Amino acid sequence: MIRYDVLWKTMKKKGVTQYKLIVEYNISRGLLDRLKKNEGVTTHTIDTLCNILDCDICDIVEHIKENKEDD
Repeated sequence: MIRYDVLWKTMKKKGVTQYKLIVEYNISRGLLDRLKKNEGVTTHTIDTLCNILDCDICDIVEHIKENKEDD
């Protein structure tokens, strides 16, 4: 599973608010909503956020292995 919990921590650390992403960087509210819900976004979006926040991918997204039981 892909999760964006670290994004919100990185934004706080960098002093970038959701409002600033919307107003200054034209990030849509819908995109922010998808990130909040840990839904899929494009690699272009992740690249854009890395550039805005001057950070690495690991500061935005993390992969959590899902436990799958054998059928």
